[in-house]
Amino acid sequence: MVLITVTKYAKKILEIVEQSRSHMTAEQIFMELRRTYPTVVLATVYNNLNRLWQDDLIRKVSVEGTPDRYDRIQRHDHLVCKECGKLLDVDLGDLTAQLEQKAGTAILSYDLKLVYLCDECRKKKGM
Repeated sequence: MVLITVTKYAKKILEIVEQSRSHMTAEQIFMELRRTYPTVVLATVYNNLNRLWQDDLIRKVSVEGTPDRYDRIQRHDHLVCKECGKLLDVDLGDLTAQLEQKAGTAILSYDLKLVYLCDECRKKKGM
């Protein structure tokens, strides 16, 4: 059994990420964390987010052209607006068995992002 040491900052950051459904950036998490710990610095947030991600306690969602966002570890996938970068959760079920069959090998995890145009961007484009 591996024992993971979690700081008070990491515990609060984990709580913020798990309770949010808005896929917060490090800066947004920093602003929320400052409500509890006003003297915390942004570097502490980045360091703790990286550690939580490396320890598989949170997910990092990377979308080209936007800051990384952080999400709860619960299995789900994402819709990403190609135009504005809006990120929404979508539950497609666990596709691991199907992906392993297609890949011909066992996979550890996957991060499925479906690209679309959100309603607001469709309206702007007159669609």
